Amino acid sequence: MDSKTILIVDDEAPVRDMLRVALEMADYRCLEAENAQAAHSLVIDEKPDLILLDWMLPDVSGVELARRLKRDELTAAIPIIMLTAKGEEDHKIKGLETGADDYITKPFSPRELVARLKAVLRRAGPSTPEEPLTAGGLVLDPISHRVTINGDAVDMGPTEFRLLTFFLSHQERAYTRTQLLDHVWGGNVYVEERTVDVHIRRLRKALTIDGHERYIQTVRGTGYRFSVQTVERV
Repeated sequence: MDSKTILIVDDEAPVRDMLRVALEMADYRCLEAENAQAAHSLVIDEKPDLILLDWMLPDVSGVELARRLKRDELTAAIPIIMLTAKGEEDHKIKGLETGADDYITKPFSPRELVARLKAVLRRAGPSTPEEPLTAGGLVLDPISHRVTINGDAVDMGPTEFRLLTFFLSHQERAYTRTQLLDHVWGGNVYVEERTVDVHIRRLRKALTIDGHERYIQTVRGTGYRFSVQTVERV
């Protein structure tokens, strides 16, 4: 079984070191961030299984980062455990109201941390298996990295493949170019929004078999949507 990935977000290096050692001894893979911006980029790029998030951060507070992650449907399901030196009941309630899954007050023992972490991961449930994604006659197999339309192989570049994977996993919803850049290109990649338009055109060209390019729809004033529903032509 693959090790679960835990993102540790704390601005104090000694605290991150202590947490990393405890978690690695329990066979978890660890990522580290010292502020909210770095943490958000890692969440987008690495999709950790759980986030250990300190309440107090130097730029944006842990509570605000948790709120931001829980508002985004693409990161909302990632469990969050808040870490704080504040033990008052109102702080605990505020942390949980942002959508955090648990709350641990410093200081705590490594054994308690690992036990609470395991409990949260159990509640979160197993990750979705990488089964083929389908829409009409279109089939994308993430394991073999193949795309077919009605049994015919479709050739496309790696960026178009990632873009199609995202669309097939999130059908019937419109996304802005910025959202697509974040979730397909990654939070640490700096490219212009018009780059999305170029790859949309390439993806449509690759899907022209039996008219499947019509599933990639332009949403005026917003961005793009993947939908198998018929769109009225204006």
